[in-house]
Parts: sequence; C-alpha cells; structure tokens
Amino acid sequence: MPIGVANPMFAGVDIAVILPCYNEEAAIGAVVEGFRKELPQARIYVYDNNSKDRTSAVAAAAGAIVRSETLQGKGNVVRRMFADVDADIYLMCDGDITYDAASAPALIAKLIDDNLDMVVGCRVDSEVAAYRAGHRFGNALFTGFVANLFGNRFTDILSGYRVFSRRYVKSFPALSNGFEIETELTVHALQLRMPIGELNTPYGARLEGSQSKLSTYRDGWRILRMITRLFKDERPLFFYSIIFALLALVSLGLSVPVVMTYLETGLVPRLPTAVLAASTMLLACLALTCGLVLDTVTHGRREMKRLAYLTVPSVGAMLGKRA
Repeated sequence: MPIGVANPMFAGVDIAVILPCYNEEAAIGAVVEGFRKELPQARIYVYDNNSKDRTSAVAAAAGAIVRSETLQGKGNVVRRMFADVDADIYLMCDGDITYDAASAPALIAKLIDDNLDMVVGCRVDSEVAAYRAGHRFGNALFTGFVANLFGNRFTDILSGYRVFSRRYVKSFPALSNGFEIETELTVHALQLRMPIGELNTPYGARLEGSQSKLSTYRDGWRILRMITRLFKDERPLFFYSIIFALLALVSLGLSVPVVMTYLETGLVPRLPTAVLAASTMLLACLALTCGLVLDTVTHGRREMKRLAYLTVPSVGAMLGKRA
C-alpha cells in the first residue's frame, strides 16, 4: 500500500528510507527521528549488520523497521536492502548522523521533478572534523579516476546519501561487499547512461561515541580495486589496449638491437633476445584480441542490463498513471 508524505508534492508516492548500520547506537536514534520529522509518512528501515551494541534496540525504539544482514560489509547490506524493500523511491543514508536529514525532501523533489533515476547528495562540510584529510584526498582522487574512465558527471562518487528510483534499484546487480559499493552504484548509472543529478547537502561531524567504520588505507585499496575491476569489465577494449601498448613497446625495445645487428651482419647472434621479443609481441597481440572479444561480450551484457532497467517504469511514468 503506498505510503504518502506530508508534503503535497509527494502525495501518493511510496518512499522508503533505508539505513545500513553497524555499531551506531550513539547516532541511529537521532537519524531515524530526523527522517521521521522530514518524511513523516515514509517507511524507515534500519538494517543492522551484526552490531555489537544496542543499535537495533535504539532504532526500534525510535520507530524504525529493524532488519538484519549477517554477511559483514556495507555492500552486502545494500544488496539485501535493495532485494527486500519495495517502494517507488528509495532514500539511502548512513546511520551516523553526518548527513543532513533536512535535505531529504529536496533530494526527492529533484528526482521527481527531473524524472531522474539517482540523485546524489554531494557533501559540503561545515566542520573541520567532518572530513579526515585522507578521506578528502581519496574522494577527490577516486572521483577523478571514475570521471576519466567512465564519464565526468559526478563530483562526489563516495557519498552515502542518495535517492533512487525503483527502476534503478531493481536493475542494480550489487556485487560489492564493502564500502566500494558507492563506486559500483556510480558506475552502474554512468554505464547505462541513466538520467542522474546531484544536490549539495551539509555534511557534519559524528557524535561523540560514534566512530567511523571506514579505514583510509584498507577501504581505499578496496575502492581502487573496484574501480580497476569495473574498468576491466565495462571497458575491456580500452583496458587490454593499454596492456597491448605496454607489451608492444617492450617487444620493440628488445627487437631494435637484434634487427640492427641482422641488417649489418645478416646474423642473429642474440637468439634468446629475439625469441623474447617475438614472444612479448605475441602476448601483446593476444591481449588485444582478448580486448576485442570481451568488448563484444560487454556490449551484449550492457544491452541486457539496459533492457532489464527499461522493464520498470520511471518515476514520472508511475506517478503519471496514478494522477
């Protein structure tokens, strides 16, 4: 049954607020109350990821629907939330009170007004403690990587504050396990060329007693691996062309003295070098062939993703039918 929102703009819209949590006893109550105030008729789900504190109890006391996911990692929680919850619009946010609940109506309104599939809340920090220096640098670095590889349409790819349409959620495969899930969410939208948007939102510091679960180096490495894997999977011709170019350059470098000697003397005294140069060039050609074959496979897979995405009506189409 659709659950409307007090704001007349959202009347008849089924909105679900989904909050992945791990050890957020200190903050989750305030987060739930904040979204309850801004979206009074929305369903608020808290998915507890094996918390060792009273996260579930505090969330339930605040009025949230509490569920659990035993596989550790934010990516596993997001996959479970997307599979379990049915709604027209999904608002996902971390349970650490760093994101601004008051921005929720504006994010949802932008999704509806512009008929988008995802709106990202770009973090604008008002406190020095909100962003660790390593996190700020890593976010800028990874955002630049993704912009160069997949398209420059986002300025904050690691934001955990996002609003999705139903057709985005139900077409998203969710293969990540941990904090690299935001990168996968971003690239999925870019590769399918979905209508997307951004909106600046305030970003604050954690409450006393609440600690960040994001490890600068460990999770940064995981995010970098995810970007590399997505680069290989989604743009295989470009990826393997780089390998081809590197191997071809090595082969040419090895072969130059061999060829020069042969032209001068008619002999090939450096037979091992000649064999190595030829083998390296062969590997280069194999890499290029793999890229060509996988590019065809990826194109077909992208078409299937696009067709799955199009089976679900857009937000505008769903609301138009109900009007």
